[in-house]
Amino acid sequence: MQDKNEKVIKRLVISPKFESETEDIKSAIDNFDNHKQILGDAERNVIKIVEIKGAKHTIKSFKVPNALNQLVYRFLRKSKAQRSFEYAQKLLDLGIKTPHPVAYQLETTPFLFKKSYYVSELVDCDLTYRELTTDFSIEDHEPILRAFTRFTYKLHENGVNFLDHSPGNTLIKRIEGGYEFYLVDLNRMEFGKMDFETRIKNFAKLTIHKPMIEVMSNEYAKCSGEDEQRIFDVMWQATVDFQDQFYKKIRLKKRIFFWKKKYKSRPSRSPIQ
Repeated sequence: MQDKNEKVIKRLVISPKFESETEDIKSAIDNFDNHKQILGDAERNVIKIVEIKGAKHTIKSFKVPNALNQLVYRFLRKSKAQRSFEYAQKLLDLGIKTPHPVAYQLETTPFLFKKSYYVSELVDCDLTYRELTTDFSIEDHEPILRAFTRFTYKLHENGVNFLDHSPGNTLIKRIEGGYEFYLVDLNRMEFGKMDFETRIKNFAKLTIHKPMIEVMSNEYAKCSGEDEQRIFDVMWQATVDFQDQFYKKIRLKKRIFFWKKKYKSRPSRSPIQ
């Protein structure tokens, strides 16, 4: 437990584009608890929508890490907020869309890491990939899915392995003549050349629906020139393996944390349903 008298050090880093708004950004972060508009379910980290200088932004507050990770993030590893900020800049440099990074703030003591915040511009999207997995009546369902697959191929060609490539982490905007895709929740990424298996397994968290995987396999084959059946086989097996691992973790947590209310009440629902 943190000593109330222990000094908290705040470090705020702001994108050059927003340096003129430094005081407003600092105030928005410092008053995070007072903002009322919450985005998403706020199960682990909390995202709120705030207005800064007449424009809407999101502020993501990452939960305080456990005792071990407070040491790790203090001395050995970049925080999730810092990685989100830096990865967003890298994606934009590669021509890959993501909400523009505005700032991040770290709060530490001399020996421990505490809270962190990531601020980005708010993107007004039409839907996320998740809706594609739950609503097959969407009129342009297949065109979106194929465009999304081409977008993912572009990620791979640029050496971007988005480790959290999951249904809620791609925002989709309809534009004249096509679609725009924006990546969010950026703190887990790897960069570098990707082999075939790594590329195709990157689709594992996206959907459990075989017809969607068939469409994505077909489109990825068109983009890459690889054998469509081989792509489908690897993509489907990766999906099955991910589901198996997910449910094993749920069962293990229920056994270990049987006394915690959230594990008693939480439904064993796949994260990609």
